[in-house]
Amino acid sequence: MSNLAVLPIILPLVAAIVLIFFNSKVNVSRTLTKVFSLIGLGLSGYIVWEVLKNGTIILETGDWVAPYGIVLVMDSLAAVLVMTTNVIAVACAFYAPSAGLGEKENYYFYPFFFFLITGVSGAFITGDLFNLFVFFEVLLMASYALIVLGGDKVQLRESLKYLLINLFSSMLFVTAVAFVYGAVGTVNMAQIAQRVQEADQQGILTTVGILLFFVFATKAALFPLYYWLPKSYVVPNPVISALFGALLTKVGIYSIFRVFTLIFVHRVDLTHEVFIWFAGLSMVFGIIGALSTSNIKLIIAYNIIPAIGFILLGIGVMNETAISGSVYYLVHDMIIKSALFLLVGVIAYVAGTSDLKKMGGLIHTYPLLGWLLFIAAFVLAGIPPFSGFIGKLLLLQGAFEGEHIIIILIGLLTSLLILYSVAKIFIHAFWGDKDAMGPIEKKSTKGMVAPIVFLLALSVIMGVGAEYFYPIADSIAAYLMDPQIYIDSVLKE
Repeated sequence: MSNLAVLPIILPLVAAIVLIFFNSKVNVSRTLTKVFSLIGLGLSGYIVWEVLKNGTIILETGDWVAPYGIVLVMDSLAAVLVMTTNVIAVACAFYAPSAGLGEKENYYFYPFFFFLITGVSGAFITGDLFNLFVFFEVLLMASYALIVLGGDKVQLRESLKYLLINLFSSMLFVTAVAFVYGAVGTVNMAQIAQRVQEADQQGILTTVGILLFFVFATKAALFPLYYWLPKSYVVPNPVISALFGALLTKVGIYSIFRVFTLIFVHRVDLTHEVFIWFAGLSMVFGIIGALSTSNIKLIIAYNIIPAIGFILLGIGVMNETAISGSVYYLVHDMIIKSALFLLVGVIAYVAGTSDLKKMGGLIHTYPLLGWLLFIAAFVLAGIPPFSGFIGKLLLLQGAFEGEHIIIILIGLLTSLLILYSVAKIFIHAFWGDKDAMGPIEKKSTKGMVAPIVFLLALSVIMGVGAEYFYPIADSIAAYLMDPQIYIDSVLKE
């Protein structure tokens, strides 16, 4: 049963290697991509069921007992995030053939697609800090290839910025891992947590923790380190933007989740209190960016930043209610961001532009797209009874329990502005003056709408069916609030 922990890494890796040999046969690659992604979703769904029923799955590779060997830890948080990753992979796999990739599909798009899923899944599952760095590099190398796919001038410009900032943060990451090893003599996260606990998180360890936060904050695009993200995420094809927006920053915030609920939990007055202010500033500056642009793709890209702020808020408040809210909101945001990136990609395609000022009257020709965007705006903003509302309610309730009133007000105001930022796309693009675009030629959206409906339906179900999903988030929060459970399950003490 322990081998289940490695399968979400092995399956996309095998898929990527197989698809390399079928690169020139586009139709075969498309079919295999759909098949492998569906198998991955089924497998990850079974793993979630198994973990929730029987507890954490630990794989000690090569039969080397922890902490001496590489350990994969499929706990409830990792299992849920791996399943969410595969949900997004399925949607993107079915969207990609209609995404207008053209000859870019022949540039090894599908192998890099699965290499990215491999890196993301590995980052969620690994129980080793150095291997977290390794899986970060796997997903980043795949993203470097995907962001330049096609070689347009604007892609090359933005990819250079993306590459440099991630190389710098990776350099800091491996340096921080070396400091951790020098301080506690191990890179196994369970044993690091144990030794930090024994040392009562002395000054040098807190400093290393702050360095790790800086690394993960850069990759998660928190304030003030978000400047590289928006344009980098909108220059590729929409299906690539959906993968980036849903997965890459979430690996960064997951790493903060893991490290600062497991290892650095003994000086919360020096670490977690600061997180609350970073969360608030991310909300404010992210939504300012979304309101300041008329590019519909950039509006969605900037909305990633306040979402990361909301998730960080729960980690900063550090009580069970807030942590459960962060978990719920994290899954919600992965799904809705992928849906929105795919949706605005279709809107830009049918309008022939991503400039909101040049759009209008689309509701007459594409009513379904308009109402899907309307629903997506409500889901994103956290209007009841959708999934965003459940996550934000728990987060703000947790903040209220911790008496953080200012951040509650910032969160409420940000939510209203998030709604406005997306609603203005609906108002101007669909209900605006149709003469702004001239005669609208009907374009086929076959194959594009179904994946978006699939993702939005999941978001709605997560909200309407919260009584079934909330207990899972609550159990994950209770588990994360007691680091000793993780330590004992890995080290078998």
